Amino acid sequence: MEQGIHRGLGRATLLLALALAAGPLAAQTPRPGDAVALGRYLVQIAGCNDCHTPGYAMAAGRVDEKEWLSGDLLGWRGPWGTSYAINLRLYFAGLSQAQWLEHARRMEPRPPMPWWNLRAMSEEELSAIYRYVQAAGPTGRPMPAALPPGQAPAPPFLQFP
Repeated sequence: MEQGIHRGLGRATLLLALALAAGPLAAQTPRPGDAVALGRYLVQIAGCNDCHTPGYAMAAGRVDEKEWLSGDLLGWRGPWGTSYAINLRLYFAGLSQAQWLEHARRMEPRPPMPWWNLRAMSEEELSAIYRYVQAAGPTGRPMPAALPPGQAPAPPFLQFP
């Protein structure tokens, strides 16, 4: 367990530092007009890759785009149990745009997913994210299912108090 905590804390600190550093840079980037390009842009500035792309934060975003949103094996463990950043490329493959919009407006998944940020997005922005992920196409494999409280995950994982 200590190995999972130690490895996760370093990664969490890096994620936080990258998120804080990205704010001013994102404000300087022009917003694309094309729906797929806008979706790509939103995936980047909203931090979707930080959790849903393996190694993205550790590589300062220098991960081949074909790997984006393919999920991550890092567990996020806390009072809710352990959650994993799902493979969005596989998840979106089974959704219509209408289903995605409905889901984005109603979802309240386990931490650390910032679902409230999706609710703050416009329908245009959510649709652009959908179009980008659909254009990227399915890849990879499903991530582990969430674990209930009290069930220990395999490393690596980040332990919350």
